[in-house]
Amino acid sequence: MWRLGFFFHEMAFGLLSVFIPLYVVLQLNGSLLELGIMTSVALFCGIPASFFWGYICDKTRRYKIYILLSFVSGAIILFAFTLTTSVFVFIALFVVLQMFHVAHESPKNVLIAEHYSREEWEKSYAAYEGLTEVGWFIGLLLGFFAAVFSVSSSLTLYLCAGLNLAAFILSIFLVADPLMIFERRLVGIERRIDFTYRGLENASELMDGHFSGESLKQESFMAFGVALMLFMLASAIFFTPLPIFLSTNRGLGLPTSMVYVAYILNSVGATVGAVAATLPARKADRCPKVARSPGPVAIPAAFRRTGS
Repeated sequence: MWRLGFFFHEMAFGLLSVFIPLYVVLQLNGSLLELGIMTSVALFCGIPASFFWGYICDKTRRYKIYILLSFVSGAIILFAFTLTTSVFVFIALFVVLQMFHVAHESPKNVLIAEHYSREEWEKSYAAYEGLTEVGWFIGLLLGFFAAVFSVSSSLTLYLCAGLNLAAFILSIFLVADPLMIFERRLVGIERRIDFTYRGLENASELMDGHFSGESLKQESFMAFGVALMLFMLASAIFFTPLPIFLSTNRGLGLPTSMVYVAYILNSVGATVGAVAATLPARKADRCPKVARSPGPVAIPAAFRRTGS
């Protein structure tokens, strides 16, 4: 039940993923260059902010308060969007929104890691992603209906602010800090034991003259991070101007409702994949080896989905 607040939060940002680029260019008369600067600066500032929130929540052993801060700041800043007509002020507010938006990512990872055993991590993360993908999908549907019924931009922003406020209120009652920080430390111990065991096994084989050639090299998260960064760079280059291309005469000139339809179709695949990931794996596919996960990692929310 603690995930319910995140569900409403993702509904708001699913709607905003299409609404904000269109709002900047069509309502505030911003350029594609300004839209690109806004998105890139927000993502860039979100990276150190994500590390900061991850460090501070582990340092204080408080997690719920940063989730609440993320949700309530989102509601306040989205309301502030309705009070400005300056594209530069909007860009500044959007950057601040992104920096506070990522505040819930690290605490969320800790909640999953500490509320569930190591064997349940994969299913728990998949369940979270499935629920939030459904929320993202519903948010896009809300945007579609808002475009069909010509709902004003101010009312759309009020709706998104209200969804974040609902997430804040629900999280007050449903989210609780873990009593002990144990599971992530246990994984670190397991990794060291596994590494030591493989070293002793290789040494024993060498002494017996039957070395299998198994490498003792540990997994490199840095390589995965670089690959993820390159993938998200390509995604950002494609998806940032896409709503403008689809809706303006310089592109396809589609109505706003059809732009939401395009993103809805894109979201269907992610939703189905996330839900399918919650299904139990076949026993033959399960790895019996000791877990080697480095533990929850704070990844900026804007990196989790294309077009956010």
